[in-house]
Amino acid sequence: MAILFRTKNFLSSCLKSLTRFQRCNHTLAERGLQAELYSEMAPPPLHPIETSKWKKIPASKLGITDSMIPFPSWIVLNTLRRGGFEAYLVGGCVRDLLLKRIPKDFDVITTANLKQIKNKFHRAEIIGRRFPICMVHIKGSIIEVSSFETVTKQNNDKEKALSSLTPKRCNEKDLIRWRNSMHRDFTINSLFFDPFTLNIYDYNNGMSDLKSLKLRTLIPAHVSFQEDCARILRGLRIAARLGLSFSKDTESAMHDLSASIEGLDKFRLMLELNYMLSYGAAETSISLLHRFNLLNILLPIQAAYINQQRSAKNSMMLMKLFFNLDKLVSCDHPADSKLWVGLLMFHLALLNNPQDALVVWTFASVLYHGNWKAGVEFAREHGKVEVKFVPEISGFAEVKSDEDLAKDVAQFASLVQDSACALTETHGLLESMCRYSFSSCSGLVFVPKKTAKGAAKMFDLMVEDIESFLNGRWRKSPEINYRLLGKGEPCETRYVLGKIILQTMKAGPLGDETEIAFGEKDVMIAKAVEEILAHDQVKDKKRDPLLLNLEANQGMRKKQKLVDSNQNSSLLVKTCKLAECEVNSTQENISEKGKSHLLNQERTKVKEEIGKHDKKKKAKEHMKVEKLKHHISPHAVSKKQQKVVSKCDMSHDEIVKLEKILGKEGCKEVVKEKPEKHKDIAANGRSSATLLSSLFK
Repeated sequence: MAILFRTKNFLSSCLKSLTRFQRCNHTLAERGLQAELYSEMAPPPLHPIETSKWKKIPASKLGITDSMIPFPSWIVLNTLRRGGFEAYLVGGCVRDLLLKRIPKDFDVITTANLKQIKNKFHRAEIIGRRFPICMVHIKGSIIEVSSFETVTKQNNDKEKALSSLTPKRCNEKDLIRWRNSMHRDFTINSLFFDPFTLNIYDYNNGMSDLKSLKLRTLIPAHVSFQEDCARILRGLRIAARLGLSFSKDTESAMHDLSASIEGLDKFRLMLELNYMLSYGAAETSISLLHRFNLLNILLPIQAAYINQQRSAKNSMMLMKLFFNLDKLVSCDHPADSKLWVGLLMFHLALLNNPQDALVVWTFASVLYHGNWKAGVEFAREHGKVEVKFVPEISGFAEVKSDEDLAKDVAQFASLVQDSACALTETHGLLESMCRYSFSSCSGLVFVPKKTAKGAAKMFDLMVEDIESFLNGRWRKSPEINYRLLGKGEPCETRYVLGKIILQTMKAGPLGDETEIAFGEKDVMIAKAVEEILAHDQVKDKKRDPLLLNLEANQGMRKKQKLVDSNQNSSLLVKTCKLAECEVNSTQENISEKGKSHLLNQERTKVKEEIGKHDKKKKAKEHMKVEKLKHHISPHAVSKKQQKVVSKCDMSHDEIVKLEKILGKEGCKEVVKEKPEKHKDIAANGRSSATLLSSLFK
């Protein structure tokens, strides 16, 4: 039974491979290129090697230092070097360093064989069949290490041809590096960097092509892509990220052999497309795939959509979504594939079931804020901008209750989940393609069901009970946690997905291109600034919380304490959550005229508050003094007291103190037998009674 089962599987895989091969041949035959193509795929004529073109360039002259190499890569390089082997950085990392870009990864090549490499490290594994490499796990990073020996064994025929062309009197190390470089895909990827001698080795004019930003294959392009058709996708990815142009030979071969990528393994297709869409060059990659007729094979629905939108001259929401994705991710901060799969699912749901703009705004806002209530408030406030994406947006309903909105958003979230079928199942793809009858479809699907299921699971909470939806994001900061995003953590992926959709809706046709003030702090600052500036034209009776900081800067903390107990304290608590730096930056934008106007107004309010606070107490004291005046003899006030009374800015405490003194003197005046010193005081201050009475009028 086991033998029959294996035989059945073998025959099934053979039939699939044969079907793809026939499909590729059929496509090429239609173009009338098949005979010409196979004639061009013959081994290229060999020419003597000109060692005079080989270059050794000091890395320091090109601005490259050993400090640019990450610590995990240094560990691998040093370990191999101490083991007596040569070790170099090779490929894309050298190219990116020369272009002042951050490399996606640092690949190492060594003279040690794969078994020797594996024995040198505690956590290392050999993967791959056709071109096996060793994956070394160090300090949370994975370093790909290949062997010069592996490449030689896998290309015996080419090695024999190269051996016949080996130049005489050639350095052995140069010869090893040159032979390996001839097996590379593009000239700009054939550079070697020795981090120990700080030299860069160029055997194929890679530096020249890099300066001119030209993508060129090492051998004739048709032959190169026939050896490995995945080089077509890799070339488009490199060109999209670095903004390269194509040599005529390379561009022609890409057009002619585009159908051959259908023969690639689904895992390899997914890997290459993830490199294109998750590392900051998604929009350009989609454009290049469409240009070379590869999008029809990989994403036929999206290819048909682009064709339709271009013919109708409509704005493409899909491209704007990927444009906003590119603004958030990069080679050093990539995203997990669930993010772009989720974007495709969202857009497919809109194509199959166009939605009201308010529903899309709320859907994205809830994803971003992680809370139903906050999401609805944000959507109603910012979703008033007119957006016309055709056919994705059906209109805009200004009046819609929260209950109806919750039902519509939950239903749309369910439609987003259902659209995963078009990316993972052939029947789902063909069903979605019915709306584009003018476009052909190969039926190829390569997105793993596990990935699509993980993307669909992000919307489970919205479908089940959206009004109690909580994102559970571990921090409320608007900054993205790229470590979690790279791992595909659902909460962080939901947050970024919502942000991308919101930015797309905000910057859509007829929309405002400015950034949305994401986060509660940004919204509160914007409102506070508007309120402050409004005081220049309209007098508002409500206190502005930012005035308290202005008072503090003017040394008015005592008055502030009195005012903080009034009815506006609740507004102060809410708004003063702003960070001090944000408040200070806001205050700098207030005009000097506005500051002085508000400050004067505040002082008046403080004085009124003091008057109200002490009104009853002052009335009582006033009555006491009036009574005392009738009992105090004009002789009871001294010259010193006259001077004190004559000062109009006397404080309340001083007045009370004076009253106590006068009270004592008054009592002594009633007594008939008074001391001699009091007689002198009364005799010297008779004229002060009028001043005292005028003080309390």
